[in-house]
Amino acid sequence: MTSVSARLGPGTARATRRRRHVGRYFTRWLFVAPAVLFVLVFFGYPIVQNVVMSLQNYTTTTFYTGVAPWVGGANYSAVFSNPLFWTTVINTALFTVGSIVLQFSLGLGLALFFKRHFPLSGFLRSLLLLPWLIPLIASAAVWKWILDQGSGALNQFLGIFGVHAIPWLVSPNLALLAVIGVNIWLGIPFNTTILYSGLQGVPEELYEAASLDGAVGWRAFWHITWPSIRSVVSVVIVLGVVYTLKVVDIILGLTGGGPANSTQTLATWAYQNSFVQFAFGRGAAISNVLIVVSLLFAIVYLYINRKAVDE
Repeated sequence: MTSVSARLGPGTARATRRRRHVGRYFTRWLFVAPAVLFVLVFFGYPIVQNVVMSLQNYTTTTFYTGVAPWVGGANYSAVFSNPLFWTTVINTALFTVGSIVLQFSLGLGLALFFKRHFPLSGFLRSLLLLPWLIPLIASAAVWKWILDQGSGALNQFLGIFGVHAIPWLVSPNLALLAVIGVNIWLGIPFNTTILYSGLQGVPEELYEAASLDGAVGWRAFWHITWPSIRSVVSVVIVLGVVYTLKVVDIILGLTGGGPANSTQTLATWAYQNSFVQFAFGRGAAISNVLIVVSLLFAIVYLYINRKAVDE
């Protein structure tokens, strides 16, 4: 009997440990399940449906008949073979890079400026949030009035100094620059707010210790501030790029993608295919291209940043 108990004892202990492990594993998934379900329903399903739609001839009649003929990669072929495709790709790249570089640079400069305590600093920081709080379509309407060639406030101001009216929004050479400028104005509050919160987490003792070794000004920023906020910078840039890639309302409100498609981006082109021409299949195909570009950028940038942090 003793030998039987000895043989059964270890097996029973292993079974108990196995049940406990399964119980802990099940409990973890039980807590994660609501978040996973939310992502699958509200993010996963729309993406899958968008991919399916891009492989169909999905038009307005589909809403009534429920029939969307399968066309395979025909929508993608139509998109890639369209001469406008590369124009929108270049405009999207210029719009994204120009906006992100200046938004981040100005936002970081303002965050460093407001890190210094001075009278009314809190009040001025709150005013800085106004562009972020105003509805985007309202901001576009105001800026369209400001940049109007005939009666725009900016041209009237420049006219005081003898400058002739500039066609900010109707010139193919200037329209994209004007749209980028407006998007920079809208993005500065986000960059400033997030970077300012990151700067608040840098211990002042580090600056005091560095100052004893002569590390002040630019040297203090490069050796203390920048390494300390690198993770925040990663979040700001990734979110900024993903958000900028899909900007539609500002461009539509200012130029509608014109003149001569000079401000047409992948996002606005997808919108026009889907909700102006009602070619939902082609619009979905363009949207999927935009999704892939966003994912590739996020993956590559996060990988590079993770590698730099590990080193």
